[in-house]
Amino acid sequence: MTIRRFLFILLLGTILPACSGKVREGAETKATGTVRPNIIYILADDLGYGDLSCYGQTRFSTPHLDQMAAEGMRFTQHYAGSPVCAPSRAALMTGLHTGHALIRGNYETGPKGFGAGVELRPADSTLAEVLKKAGYTTGLVGKWGLGVEGTTGEPTRQGFDYSFGFLNQGHAHFFYPEYLWRNGGKVELPGNRNGKREQYVQDLFTEEALTFLEKNKENKQPFFLYLAYTIPHAELLHPDDEVLAQFKGRFPEKPYVKPSQGKRIDDSLGTYNSQATPRAAFAAMVTRLDQHVGRVLDQLKKLGLDENTIVIFTSDNGPHQEAGADPAFFNSAGPLRGVKRDLYEGGIRVPFIVRWPGTVKAGAVSNHVSAFWDFMPTAAELAGIQAPPTDGISYLPELLGKQQPQHPYLYWEFHENKTSSQAIRMGDWKGFRPGPSQPLELYNLQPDAGERQNVAAAHPSVVAQLEEYLQKARTPSGIWRLKDNQSAAVKPLP
Repeated sequence: MTIRRFLFILLLGTILPACSGKVREGAETKATGTVRPNIIYILADDLGYGDLSCYGQTRFSTPHLDQMAAEGMRFTQHYAGSPVCAPSRAALMTGLHTGHALIRGNYETGPKGFGAGVELRPADSTLAEVLKKAGYTTGLVGKWGLGVEGTTGEPTRQGFDYSFGFLNQGHAHFFYPEYLWRNGGKVELPGNRNGKREQYVQDLFTEEALTFLEKNKENKQPFFLYLAYTIPHAELLHPDDEVLAQFKGRFPEKPYVKPSQGKRIDDSLGTYNSQATPRAAFAAMVTRLDQHVGRVLDQLKKLGLDENTIVIFTSDNGPHQEAGADPAFFNSAGPLRGVKRDLYEGGIRVPFIVRWPGTVKAGAVSNHVSAFWDFMPTAAELAGIQAPPTDGISYLPELLGKQQPQHPYLYWEFHENKTSSQAIRMGDWKGFRPGPSQPLELYNLQPDAGERQNVAAAHPSVVAQLEEYLQKARTPSGIWRLKDNQSAAVKPLP
């Protein structure tokens, strides 16, 4: 280490505790000996475990994400926070699983209307707040879903210096919206009025992300960019361009026709728009997502930020079946059982790729069992700051090829089917309870990743251990109660 670098690190360790909260000793990245890395977290919406060609997709290809995996580490056992949007994103932002989090479901029956959900509170510690304390510039582009305008959950009230995109996740169902939100203010998109569809929201998100990188390329402080695309979530609508054209006629199709009535989101009908070629549209959407990620990675190289930026790509839950989507046709869950809204593996196990040139070994494949709530302690460790209490364990050691601590178990609960369900993973064992009064199903994921054979009767001691963990894993919630009958809607917050 040069004297100049030593003095810089010494100065960094002196300044940060005074101005940025409690920063851990050795705030520099130990792997590289440089200052803390920039962090980009790219989140797809309803992308299944098998929807990338590097995870087995054969009906279309994702070359940019495949290249990202070839240049970094591909995880095979990473889990989303929930099988639906809001609670999964809440687990990511707070580091708490659905047994402890405030937000344990989409909760679209609350006083703010369809898609508004439960908002984060001032007392909730978010990832953006933690990184901001460490001196990071924080930006959100895309879908938020944890607090609409004027609430305590609005992004700029939860640690983000900059935000652009959807606040209401119901509003995010549409890819040619009439408006978006920037830093709490409404941004009109006149090109999408009166039947015109000129401004495709995914393109807008990518342009905003590239601009954010450009603006922060020479900052002395690092940045965190949370880039949350809304594809391939329904609706399955896509610009009539060369990407969609290349898939038309390749697959047998059953057109999706929009119902005549549905829930309203502001001035838009809450049902999804019609799509004549839903399979072609789905393939085109994932292809376009892959292209957007490629543009972000190219921008990092162009700006000279490549080697000091860690980029993570994943999805918020398993594949959906809305608006003509056909996960069975595309084998979107790969070898796994279930889809979105299931606590079987297909609903919660997701693709997860981490790229950090010169630090994360290229072409590595990890079987480490990890989940969304691990990102809070991981990011805090990258930033050199102490994370608040979470359910997570940093996976930075795994990225650096060091000894990695393991979870005793992972836990999920879900309340939006007819009964409340629970799932728990301990080592290779997976427990699933379809309803509070129903027996626990048991699967050994090592030979049976598809959860086809319930072996509970043959392993009573394992079932007993999982039952004990299920009792410990959750705190009671006045909103989310474990019920056998969900016919009565969750009561709104007072």
